[in-house]
Formats: sequence, C-alpha cells, structure tokens
Amino acid sequence: MNGIGVLNEQHLHRALKDFYAQDGAHTEVKIQGYVVDVVREDGLVEIQTGNFTSIKHKLAALVQYYPLKLVYPIATEKWLLKYPDKDGKGTPTRRKSPKRARPVAVFEELVRFPQLLISPNFTLDIVLIQEEEVRCRARRHTWRNKGWRTVERRLLEVVEVQTYENPAQMARFLPETLSQTFTSADLTEKLAISRRLAGRMAYCLREMGTIEQVGKRNRFNLYARSMR
Repeated sequence: MNGIGVLNEQHLHRALKDFYAQDGAHTEVKIQGYVVDVVREDGLVEIQTGNFTSIKHKLAALVQYYPLKLVYPIATEKWLLKYPDKDGKGTPTRRKSPKRARPVAVFEELVRFPQLLISPNFTLDIVLIQEEEVRCRARRHTWRNKGWRTVERRLLEVVEVQTYENPAQMARFLPETLSQTFTSADLTEKLAISRRLAGRMAYCLREMGTIEQVGKRNRFNLYARSMR
C-alpha cells in the first residue's frame, strides 16, 4: 500500500524513506489509524526530519505492539541554495554553511519522549548526512528569519548511521573525561554545547536511566553514571 499522505512530502523525508524501504518493504501503510513511513519484515520505520512533538502519541501507541525504529537526520555538512525571489525564481547562489551539527543535537528533540528508549521495541537511528537547504526571500523580514525562509531540505549523501537500541548505549554521548560525578555545566564545558542542550541531555539520560541524580552541587543537579 503506497501513496498515502505523500502530497506535501519533502525531498529529505522521501529520500530517507527510499533509503530504508529496501527488499520489498512497503511505504505509507496505515496501521492502527496512523500512517507509517516504512513497514519492513523486521518492524516499522518512522522518519522525522523536524520537531518530535507531532509524533509523540503516534510512537507511544505503535511501540506497544511493534518493533519500531525512529530515524532522525542530522546534517554534519550543509550547502545553502538561496533564490533571490520570494517565489523561488531567479538565479540562485550556493555556498557551504559554516555550521556543522553533531549527533548530540538529537537531545533537542528527544526531550519530548526520552522514556521510549526503555522499551525493547524502540530503536533510534541518528543518520548523519550531507544536505542542501533551499531558501527563498521571506515575505516578511524578522530577526528570526533574517529575511529568508527554508523551502526544502535535500539529501545529498548518507554519511553514517548510528543506532541506539537501549539506554546503556546512550552513554556513548557522555565524554570519557567526565568525573565520577558531574553536572550539566560539566557537559556544557566538555562537549562545547549550549547550557540549554546540556540540560536537555541530562534530563533525557536521567529519564531513561542512563545516569542518576546523586545530589546537588551549588545550584546544579549532580549526576553519576547509572550502575543498573
């Protein structure tokens, strides 16, 4: 069963769906009232290129009955294709973005449902990619959009797939140089990430049982790797 809900499908989502839909897998299949991106012999595959909030209830419902893999792409290299016109017309300019995302960025979204990693039916694939982001002039200039709007994300290449099947494997994100006990401030320093992301990372790892709170250090929660 193919073709359900693909009318407004973006290039990146479609390309990743094709990447995972191999060996006779079916795409866009309706299961328990939800449209699933890919159905394979080894389970369901759901691809999410943006905010996790919209799929929270869907994943929670399906993972109770089926092996389910969540695929989240992170662009380690990105090229910006900018059209000077608001309707995507004119001659575009293309340049490489200086920004390079890292796998740890997944915690910005995983904060919506970190407990799913506890389920034996749930697997997380972080797909490191090279992508092209297509932008056009925004119809209204704001401080947030800086005069541009993103029209589409295009997959150029799949660089690496990192698979996490359980909370213990999520400990890979913790730097080896951490002390026996640590705070989110230590994560900020060791990983060179924002305080916001470090806080979300600590929350997620605590909720899935990878780390546990063992006290306080000044105004920060103090954590240690879980022995469970």
